[in-house]
Amino acid sequence: MEKINLKIKGMTCDSCTHHVTKALASVDGVSEVKINSWESAEAEVILNKEIDTENLITAVKESGYSAEIQEEFIENQLSQNPLEKSDYNLIIIGGGSAAFAAALKASELEKTVLMINDGLPIGGTCVNVGCVPSKTLIRTAEAFYHSNHPNFSAIKPGENIIDFKDAINQKNELVENLRRKKYINVISDDPNVTVVKGWAKLHDKNTVEINGELKSANKILIATGSSTFIPDIPGLKETKYYLNDTLYELDTLPEHLIVIGGRYIALENAQMFVRLGSKVTLLQRSSRILPTEMPDITDSLTEYLREEGINVITDVKISSVSDLNGKVKVMFTSHNVESVVEGSHLFIATGRKGNTKDIGLENLGMKFYGNDFIKTDKYLRVDSSNIYAAGDVTGEHLFVYVAAYQGALAVENAFSEKLTEKNYEPLPWVIFTDPQIAGVGLNENTAAQTGIDYDVSIFQVADIPRALAARNTKGFIKLIRNKADDKLIGARILASEGSELLMEVALAIKYGITIKELRQMFHPYLTLSEGIKLAAITFDKDVGKLSCCAS
Repeated sequence: MEKINLKIKGMTCDSCTHHVTKALASVDGVSEVKINSWESAEAEVILNKEIDTENLITAVKESGYSAEIQEEFIENQLSQNPLEKSDYNLIIIGGGSAAFAAALKASELEKTVLMINDGLPIGGTCVNVGCVPSKTLIRTAEAFYHSNHPNFSAIKPGENIIDFKDAINQKNELVENLRRKKYINVISDDPNVTVVKGWAKLHDKNTVEINGELKSANKILIATGSSTFIPDIPGLKETKYYLNDTLYELDTLPEHLIVIGGRYIALENAQMFVRLGSKVTLLQRSSRILPTEMPDITDSLTEYLREEGINVITDVKISSVSDLNGKVKVMFTSHNVESVVEGSHLFIATGRKGNTKDIGLENLGMKFYGNDFIKTDKYLRVDSSNIYAAGDVTGEHLFVYVAAYQGALAVENAFSEKLTEKNYEPLPWVIFTDPQIAGVGLNENTAAQTGIDYDVSIFQVADIPRALAARNTKGFIKLIRNKADDKLIGARILASEGSELLMEVALAIKYGITIKELRQMFHPYLTLSEGIKLAAITFDKDVGKLSCCAS
């Protein structure tokens, strides 16, 4: 008989134990349910046949509680006898997107794989503490905000309230579901892939120590990801603070969230929490948020964030951080003026560092750069030809889709006679604020640095018919073209759902589509994508003097 361990959230008394036990016992295939006490927050479920574990989670939810599969069960599900074999074609250190893409590619090539994971659960940053939890909570906050701040005057502002704890529970359910369906189930039946939980340490260029045993492979891939870079601020070590790993596990909404940082993670979370009902102060070291982008983008977004109540403070130098009667106190200077802010919670979003400590890399003389990132060559090799690195640990474009690309490419290069160089162009990216910032290719600064003779078209979202109809007119679309050949070389979009416009311009850049060809393409009326065509027309014409759909 199979045993599954569940972590139960929401139980507060013996009666809760009874309700959860009854709910689980009602699931077809369950022969016995054991819950020692409500304080344990755990349930042991004995099965008499194979079932979909989602049925257990649904049954608990319908009884008024939430549940998730314990990580120990997940590891056992992946590999019943993980350490019987000693030699593999490939050992992967890590269990996130790069690792999984690598394992699947290796399996396609009929290579045997040992994946060793520790730290975050299987799936890594994106599904557990990054993309998935943040984006579902951002959507929760957006829906809540617009319910009380409608764009249409015919709809009167409501007095809706947010059940923050339920929002976190919903987030947990989604994370567990996607981790199981997109990671666990994908390789659980793959005969070529073995997954084991444990801390891996390189013994030499072909050998890894795991749980006291040595495992060898022809090739080794390091895909250990990244984590938050913690700045050296006086008092920070002695003060309770949150990272993206822990912020989404809160049971109660912060009264006043202080955010240190001013880029992707900081901005998304600042707006998310102010929309959920927290007071938010954002402290940014640079003179602008997103300092690598152009001022028109950053100044506009700053204005929108401040309109929603975020106290955005720039040019900040933090003097100290401390706990003060259960509150967080941050002393700083901004534009050479000393200030202090007190809040209930402190969130650190000050960049990333490679997870390269204590895994034996220093013993092999590997090169690091920046914040402990691994230096790779153009084929993703690390010094020795049999060791590769992929994903965030390389420090190159810390996006989950880049990590997956690198993982697969590293394996192709490891086991193929013909080597393929890494190529990220054109690389689209998105910041999920509202309005979103979406970009691909060059901006004005980078175009000038490359010596391109360029010109720019800027088209206001307020002039796109779809945005007017939706009463959602913040932002603009900016296209950059090479004047010599009329080809698009870059774009920046500040707009609600601006990310959905991004791939059209990314494809135009990749395949050399000209501005003339873009504006000749049919774009359905009253779609936001029409804004791309209108921006293309604006290079040479005043759209304000054209009728609807005219070009």
